[in-house]
Amino acid sequence: MKRVGVYGWGVVAPRSPDVEAFARNLECSASWLAPFQGFGPANFLVGTPQFDFSVYRSWIEERFPPSRFGQLQEKMDPLTLYAIGAFVQALGQNPGIEEELTRLGQEAHVYIGTGIGNVHTLHASSLRLYRAQRRWDRFWADPERNPPLRDYLAALAAGGEPDPEVPIAPDAVPHGERLEAEDAWWHHWAARSPDLAAYLEELQKIESLTVEGQVESGKLRVMKRKQRLYGQLQRKWEAPDPPWRQVSANVLWNIHNTPAAQISMLGRITGLAFAPVGACSTFGVTLKIAMDAIRRGEAKAVVIGASEGPPHPLVVAAFHSARVIAADGTVSKPLTGLRGTHVAGGAAIWIVGEVEHMAARGFRPLGLEPLTVGVSSDADHIITPSREGPLAAIEQALAGAEVAPEEIVSWDLHATATPGDYLEVDNLRSALSDRVLVTARKGTFGHGMGACGGWELTAQYLGYERGKIFPTPLARDELNREIAGVHDLFVFDQACPAPQGPVGKLSMGVGGINACVISRPWDS
Repeated sequence: MKRVGVYGWGVVAPRSPDVEAFARNLECSASWLAPFQGFGPANFLVGTPQFDFSVYRSWIEERFPPSRFGQLQEKMDPLTLYAIGAFVQALGQNPGIEEELTRLGQEAHVYIGTGIGNVHTLHASSLRLYRAQRRWDRFWADPERNPPLRDYLAALAAGGEPDPEVPIAPDAVPHGERLEAEDAWWHHWAARSPDLAAYLEELQKIESLTVEGQVESGKLRVMKRKQRLYGQLQRKWEAPDPPWRQVSANVLWNIHNTPAAQISMLGRITGLAFAPVGACSTFGVTLKIAMDAIRRGEAKAVVIGASEGPPHPLVVAAFHSARVIAADGTVSKPLTGLRGTHVAGGAAIWIVGEVEHMAARGFRPLGLEPLTVGVSSDADHIITPSREGPLAAIEQALAGAEVAPEEIVSWDLHATATPGDYLEVDNLRSALSDRVLVTARKGTFGHGMGACGGWELTAQYLGYERGKIFPTPLARDELNREIAGVHDLFVFDQACPAPQGPVGKLSMGVGGINACVISRPWDS
């Protein structure tokens, strides 16, 4: 079976703009979390990425026209920019690998996933659309230009009964419900405006203009003519812009596969590029399908990873509503009080390749050797892990790696500082020996959905490259008593030597998606 190695890695994480800072920060047991300002004063801690995209300006401008950097900065969601930065970092560990990815043509792939996706662009565009829709409906529902509404109001003033099919007038509802009442009232009457019908008929004639003659020059002519006629239409009616003209095309440019697509373009990588989405197991899933593609002979090298935007009020609030986030202003460490996790953002990008091919070109593998990835689904609950699903992934990974359970010397948990930590440790002990040394790192950098599995694996690999296991924020006397009764061999707030032998890492994603990675130190 073909062996696979890691030949480049890049990281964007809290307090860590790059993989070098990430490695330095791992030396310390302190948490990287900070107060969340998205709601104003609040009790949430989050992991906000430290990142400056301008650091990568010179790299981009050396390879593309000067306008490319500005286009990326203007149009791309943060998670895409994080992925680009981490990719550029990943090219740095093995000089010449950038050219090799291009030279490989269809034998170089890109699998970059996400957990949450482009929340920032969607949120901003949704707010802009909502506000534009309110302006639009209010304009056309104004009684001065809406005879049906004037007639209805006159009938009510004359003692008529309200029509049950008509929304309640905003001034007839409690003040706290008025915003929703205005939306429904204006929308109802705007749809009945004869002036709006006339406006739309004129707009339809403008939009029906077609391209004539040579396509390229004809396209530009018709675009300019439409814009001129549209301006005349707006001046005639003195109307606000229609809501459909207020939504940025960035919504389209930032769909889930955008980080993969941008990396394929910036790296001139012409093989398959797409976005696997496996929630918190995304990074492990990308590694799994990359190793499979290499072993099937479809690829020699694959850029893999996951990226998440910075913590956003929508995401923080959703985690809170799911009752899995800590909200008391202090760090919630895995394996302690089980108060909940902390939302974080950033990226982890690796370049993996076939060992024989990469060695022939002088490229040096990093960290550990990934042996296999076991994957499974709980098929049970949207957020609460099962016992059987993660165990199936662990057993599949051990079998694929041809590693006996008692051979595993260290293990990194998914551990989210929720009650699920107890079940995860109990599962682990039913699968592995009592001598396995265990780490849990979400108390350090938070829960970055798809990216956090990449951070945790990178921390594991970086540590072994340096012959040690980095400390965690967990103090020995903080270990949950129930968990300690199941297993008590953990890495606490002091680094320790890395035991030699195969190691494992489990990720468990929302929806019951599990990925278990088994790795080993490189032999001579």
